[in-house]
Amino acid sequence: MNLTPLERLNARILIVDDQPANVALLEAMLADAGYTRVSSTTEPDKVCAMHRRAPFDLILLDLQMPGMDGFQVMEGLKASTADDDYLPVLVITAQPGHKLRALQAGAKDFVSKPFDLVEVKARIHNLIEVRLLHRQLARHNQHLEQRVLERTAELRESEARYRALTELATDWYWEQDGEGRFTKVSGPVLEMLGLQVDTLNGDGGAASPGGDGWNLTQRKTLQDRIAARAPFLDMVLSRTLPDGTTRQYRVSGTPMFDAGCTLVGYRGFGVEIVGSPK
Repeated sequence: MNLTPLERLNARILIVDDQPANVALLEAMLADAGYTRVSSTTEPDKVCAMHRRAPFDLILLDLQMPGMDGFQVMEGLKASTADDDYLPVLVITAQPGHKLRALQAGAKDFVSKPFDLVEVKARIHNLIEVRLLHRQLARHNQHLEQRVLERTAELRESEARYRALTELATDWYWEQDGEGRFTKVSGPVLEMLGLQVDTLNGDGGAASPGGDGWNLTQRKTLQDRIAARAPFLDMVLSRTLPDGTTRQYRVSGTPMFDAGCTLVGYRGFGVEIVGSPK
């Protein structure tokens, strides 16, 4: 993120000082430096309302003012702009002992009276850049958060569509957790495989069927793929039923990982091969 000279010079600046001579001096200095949006007030009690209406990028704030001093102004600003954690204040003081207190109160920097105009210009330049970059970063983060929300919604919709289409296009759909336990089974898998849910979970699930009648070589190949956390596509599994007939199935599955690349389970689908040996 970079700032152009025009963005910096278009920053909104407010001068707060009860002495008109000081206000005039700072206005002339800022105009000479090229800043185009400079406002001022000699009434500190109006600062919070002005900042709420149109937030300033930098407030040059005198600390010693009658009625309401600079510390009270900063407290009011923090209370009225609680949603913004950045207080864009450069304090002006003739009291060295006030500098630390001002920084602790939330001011970002300070300048001493009488003014060193070169120093004041440099500090203003730096603080405006920090403020505008801080605002750019906040907008960028908001954009990223919005994109994450949109992308998450898209992924959820895509996953729901995938599941719906898979369930329609296959004989059964299944999901397992990282321990191989079933979390979802849909379709006539139980009737087709002749197994119960507890048997499926106990023997490794639809992706890795157990029990009598299954082809042990095919089963071992599938279990090795699962142990390797690898996807599998159209792996053939054969099972001989108690009546001597043989059924064949094609099973596909893919591992699921979380953001930390930890396996959280498998999901997949299967179909009976039409015309399998009887």
